[in-house]
Amino acid sequence: MPIVQNRSFNSNPYNLSLKNLKQLQAGATGSEKEVYYVGVDVGTGSARAAVVDQMGSILGLSERPITRHELKASYITQSSTEIWDAICYCVKTSISQSHVDPSLVLGIGFDATCSLVAINEKTNDPMAVGPDFSDNLENIILWMDHRAQKEVDEINATGDGCLKYVGGTMSIEMELPKMKWLKNNLPLDRATGESLFKQCKFFDLGDWLTFRATDKETRSFCSTVCKQGFVPEGILPDGRTGWSEEFLNKIDVPELAEDNFRRLGGLTGKTGKWLSAGETVGQLSEAAAEELGLTTDCYVSSAVIDAYAGWIGTAAAQTEIPIPELVEQDATKPGIAKSSGRLAAVAGTSTCHIILNEDPIFVPGVWGPYRDVGARGYWMAEGGQSCTGALLAHVLSTHPAYTELGVASEASSLSRFDFLNSRLETLKKTRKERSVVALAKDLFFYGDFHGNRSPIADPRMKASITGQSMDVSLDALAIQYLGACEFIGQQTRQIVEQMTKAGYEIHAIFMSGGQCRNGLLMRLLADCTGLPIVIPRYIDASVVFGAAILELNCHCSGW
Repeated sequence: MPIVQNRSFNSNPYNLSLKNLKQLQAGATGSEKEVYYVGVDVGTGSARAAVVDQMGSILGLSERPITRHELKASYITQSSTEIWDAICYCVKTSISQSHVDPSLVLGIGFDATCSLVAINEKTNDPMAVGPDFSDNLENIILWMDHRAQKEVDEINATGDGCLKYVGGTMSIEMELPKMKWLKNNLPLDRATGESLFKQCKFFDLGDWLTFRATDKETRSFCSTVCKQGFVPEGILPDGRTGWSEEFLNKIDVPELAEDNFRRLGGLTGKTGKWLSAGETVGQLSEAAAEELGLTTDCYVSSAVIDAYAGWIGTAAAQTEIPIPELVEQDATKPGIAKSSGRLAAVAGTSTCHIILNEDPIFVPGVWGPYRDVGARGYWMAEGGQSCTGALLAHVLSTHPAYTELGVASEASSLSRFDFLNSRLETLKKTRKERSVVALAKDLFFYGDFHGNRSPIADPRMKASITGQSMDVSLDALAIQYLGACEFIGQQTRQIVEQMTKAGYEIHAIFMSGGQCRNGLLMRLLADCTGLPIVIPRYIDASVVFGAAILELNCHCSGW
């Protein structure tokens, strides 16, 4: 199957009209003017910001690393203070690079990993989440933290109706198990003698960013529906909507239901507000505007989880070269519905496989279907691999030939992956094999080092490698790396097969992330799935680009 380079980005994925765009640019003066948008992406290892014009061109891009701590196995934390500081640096730097007047930045959009933020509900100061409960700066439980195994088992044992809409069982990577763990483990306040849990307020990281930017506690459907058990109106047959007091009592966290669910953002339609992707939260607060180097005339859109921003920045785009499988669909479906046959594979530390549909489709071992998280009235599902980029990094860094690889790749002026891909081509010729894949015929590599997200949905899964010898050469490393790439490709095929068996029509895979540069991996994905692989124009910036596009939709949707 082909690998298509997508160089023609559609900066208007929600099908907004040119008239609307011109009205937006004209503003109150009645004359057209240039306006710009900022996208902010917080990934597992870094924060990024990009300045985008209304044609979808990135004018400035900045990135800053963020740290994560693992003081105890499976306990992985971050700091919201460090992340906000990194965002402010990146926004200011990208504005400086773009030479854009900050007063012309009309909006800012945020995406982030689906990680849990704990703050003091009275002071908004960070609250420690352990294992070192004396360090309040470490107040984020990262998505890949696996401490809450007992808690997630207890949640899933209830068989509650809301679990049907998170893939049948709640994942250990989701946020409600983490909240339940904090209920069970946070120490007592020395002054009052009550659990510090009762002093906490909880946010998904993306929602905390919009709160930090606007002082508004508006929550997103994307975070709460996908990761916290929130159910939009009109879905459950028993009439429940939003948060379920019955469910929270059942899993022994009644504190989360107190005062109309105030610790979770309130009661839908009464004390709380929920928005879909790209809808308007409000203007930047004075404090946030100053910290970001922007103005209070800059609007903030509802945040999305980082993988969903990757879907917006790729699957909602138009391709430079028409893909036959998509031509008929693109001609007959309006607006965002065009993306319903496109599977976005957002690849980083892990890979998320996201697809949109007009009707709910239930897939065993695949999260969702989620309504309203990407667009009102549409449903989305999310498969995934818990470690892909992390898997390749682990395979390389733990091999005895890793240092030799670094020296050899640097001497060749190639990345480690490009060097290994070239090495495999050479081995194919010297060993007279019919293909590169044949080099690994004696190796079985099963790579679920961090559990299985889809389609088995078992966080206890472990890796297995059969066929290893005592060979510690660079060639042996290359073949083991090939085995890891094959595993990623074949597990992607397994996820695609589960989705299509359940009723999804998938015509192409739209990739994003640095893995797009790995030609071997892209060919394996195409061969294993039998689908065209579409590579984005901005390989390293599709997610932050998607966050900026959210903001364009935020403004135009009101016309």
